[in-house]
Amino acid sequence: MISWLLRGLVMGAFVTAAWILVGVLMESSATMGTTWRIIALALIVLFALIWGGFDGIRDARANPDPDDYADLTMVWLKAGFLAAAIAVVVGWIVGTTLVAGMGPRPIFVSLTAGISFLTLLVYIPAFVGVSVGRWLVRREQSKGAQTWDDEAEAVGEEADYSAATAE
Repeated sequence: MISWLLRGLVMGAFVTAAWILVGVLMESSATMGTTWRIIALALIVLFALIWGGFDGIRDARANPDPDDYADLTMVWLKAGFLAAAIAVVVGWIVGTTLVAGMGPRPIFVSLTAGISFLTLLVYIPAFVGVSVGRWLVRREQSKGAQTWDDEAEAVGEEADYSAATAE
């Protein structure tokens, strides 16, 4: 439980901070709004992708057999939902009381569309990161196994050659 809770709280704080920062920047320069939003979305995706990648690498190194991998799918889905819920609730409160640049939205729209969008915005890049991280470790392990097999063959060939020359 702790793993998804930690991820959800940190990602929720990150998404909330990005959303509030975009709202503040929108108040100061409204013509750059699209640029600020794209940058914020890119940072959120990048953060989730990198963290998911680290999770995938750590899990693949801890469990060399792919059948023993941890269920990071549900961990990141729960974390994404928690992050979205935190970001939407805190963002809606801040947007209606403090920062006008965040745009007033009805709470029902924020809770349904906002949470579903932000859940996927965290979950999909994190899951892609997990998959890529596991793939990198498996590739590294297969290269190590292949190198070991090549060395064993070379040692075997040397033993055969030395046995043939000794006769």
